[in-house]
Amino acid sequence: MDTLTINKKKFVIIQQGEFEKIQLLAAQKNIPVKKRSTEAGRKYAHKLIDKWID
Repeated sequence: MDTLTINKKKFVIIQQGEFEKIQLLAAQKNIPVKKRSTEAGRKYAHKLIDKWID
């Protein structure tokens, strides 16, 4: 791992294999967002409101 300085900014140079491993780990930590239809979203919102009221 080497350090490179350009315009007073430091950059790190790593091997491509290590970069791909890091990139894969970062991608796996993201949880996909569940999308709902308008009707399903409305039902879910009413369910949460009822839960908060009780």
